[in-house]
Amino acid sequence: MSPPLLQVNDLKKHFPVKKGLFGRKSEWVYAVDGVSFEIARGETLSLVGESGCGKSTVGRAILRLFDITAGQVILDGQRIDDAHPSTMRQMRRRVQVVFQDPFSSLNPRMRVRDILAEPIRNFGLAKSAIDLETRVTALMDTVRLPREALNRRPHEFSGGQRQRIGIARALAAEPELIVCDEAVSALDVSVKAQIVNLLQDLQREFGLALLFISHDLAIVEHMTHRVAVMYLGKIVEVAPRHEIFAAPRHPYTKALLSAVPLPEPGAQRNPIILKGDVPSPISPPSGCRFHTRCPYVFDRCRSEEPQLRSDGGEQWVACHLDALPQG
Repeated sequence: MSPPLLQVNDLKKHFPVKKGLFGRKSEWVYAVDGVSFEIARGETLSLVGESGCGKSTVGRAILRLFDITAGQVILDGQRIDDAHPSTMRQMRRRVQVVFQDPFSSLNPRMRVRDILAEPIRNFGLAKSAIDLETRVTALMDTVRLPREALNRRPHEFSGGQRQRIGIARALAAEPELIVCDEAVSALDVSVKAQIVNLLQDLQREFGLALLFISHDLAIVEHMTHRVAVMYLGKIVEVAPRHEIFAAPRHPYTKALLSAVPLPEPGAQRNPIILKGDVPSPISPPSGCRFHTRCPYVFDRCRSEEPQLRSDGGEQWVACHLDALPQG
C-alpha cells in the first residue's frame, strides 16, 4: 500500500485560560488531547461529533493556523507542524480550506476575478496574464458558475454560490488535500446536496483528499469513505462508512446515529438520550471521558482511559465495554 498523504500523530492543542487582574494563566482548555489518524490520497475522512468536541481545532492545526501543543502533522512524509516558514509556504499550496461561512470568508471589497487570481499569483502558478485569465475562467466553469459573474462582488451572490467561490479559491492553488470545516452547515438543505455533489465530482476529477468536518451525519453518510468520531478532544471510534453506520460499536457513536432522521416517510429510530451535559474541556473526567454520560459505565471506565483498538478489521474503538469477552 502507498503511504498516506496526511498523518496526524498524537495531536494535542491546549489553550490557556487567563484569569485575574494581570491575566495570569491559571487553567488550560484541553481542546484536542491526543488525536491520531491518516488520510490516503483521494480519500474522504469525515471528522464528526458534537459542537465543542475539538473538530475544527484539529482542522486548524493541520492548516498550521496556530502552533500545536504536542504531536506531529506529517504531509507526504514531511513534518509541517514545526516547518520553517519558507517550507510552509509550499505546504500551504498543497493543503487548502473551505470555511463554514461563505460570506465572511470572502473579501467583500474584491471582485470574484481577483479573489480567484490571488492564490494563483501568490504561488506563481500562471506563466502569463493570458494564462492567469484562462485559469480563472476555468475555475468558474469547474464550480459551475457563469463566467460573466467574474466582475461581481461576494454580496451579489447567494450563499450556495458564495460557497462555490470559496471552493474555486481553494482549487486555484492546485491542492492535494482540502479541509472542509463545516462547509455546508450554513446552507439550505437543497443547496447542501448540490455542494456535496460538487465536492464529490471535484474529488474524482482531481484526485483530491478531503477532511470533511461536520456534525451532520446524514451528509457524512452520503459522501465519506471513513468516519472518525470525536468526543471531548479524543477520537472514540474510526471505521469505514458502511461499518460505522451499520454497526457502530462505541456508545457515543450509537447515540449520535440514533438521532439521524431516516429517509423513509414515517420511519423512526429509537433515539438514545444521553444523561447530563458534555463536561468542560478545562477539567475533563478521568478515565474514559464519556463515562459521565455513558449508559453502560462500570468501575474501570472511571479510572482507566481506553485506547483505540481493533479486532483485526478496519474498525477501531476506544471503549472498555468493547474489550470485554462476548457472550
